[in-house]
Formats: sequence, C-alpha cells, structure tokens
Amino acid sequence: MTFSSLFLAIMGLTISFLPNELINYLDIESNIITILFIKILGALYMAFGILNWMARGTLFGGIYNRPITMGNLMHFGVGAIALVKVTSNSANYSEIIIPLTVIYIIFALFFLYIFKTSPATIEGKNNS
Repeated sequence: MTFSSLFLAIMGLTISFLPNELINYLDIESNIITILFIKILGALYMAFGILNWMARGTLFGGIYNRPITMGNLMHFGVGAIALVKVTSNSANYSEIIIPLTVIYIIFALFFLYIFKTSPATIEGKNNS
C-alpha cells in the first residue's frame, strides 16, 4: 500500500502542477478543457494516493478493506490492459508508456493477489 500510495501521489502531483508541460510534451492541443481534464486526472491520482496512504496499516484481503482493494484492482487492472493495448499498437512515447505499463501490471497483480488471499490463511502459514 505504501508503494502504491507514493506512486499515485507522485503521479497526481506531477500531473496537477505540470499540466501545460505534460500537454506540450505529448503534443496535445492545449485549451481550457484539456487543462481542466488533466488537473482533474491529477486530483484523482492524489485522492487514490491519500486513500492508500491512510489505509496502509490496516488488514487487507478476504473481506477486509474489500472496497479499497477492488478500487485499486480496477484502476491498475484496467489501466494495465489499456497500457498494454497502447504499447502493442504504438511506438510513440515508449520511454514513458513501457515503464508505466510494467508498474501498472505489477500493481494489478499485487492487488489481485490481495483480493484472492485471506489474511487468516497467511497468519496460519506464519504460525505453522
């Protein structure tokens, strides 16, 4: 949870405070709506980051913190699928897209593991 919260917070802060630079780098048409959507995207990343940060010390898996686990799994899972699709169809911006794809796949697998694993099972393995 700590790694995902830091990753999401860094993404959110970068996107929120550097929207014009991001738009220029990606060669996107800059207008008020584009900047607004980029800033809202940054706010979403920061919100997910703070959610994960505040929940980092709690028990996860099984029924524990299922909404947080599902939200993260959905975000990273769907994001990973979209990034893999873009990576396989385009060579543009590969210096950003490929590392981002790898990070998203790792987090998606991590949250899938948390979703499928019961904390009681893990505690039982440690006590044996």
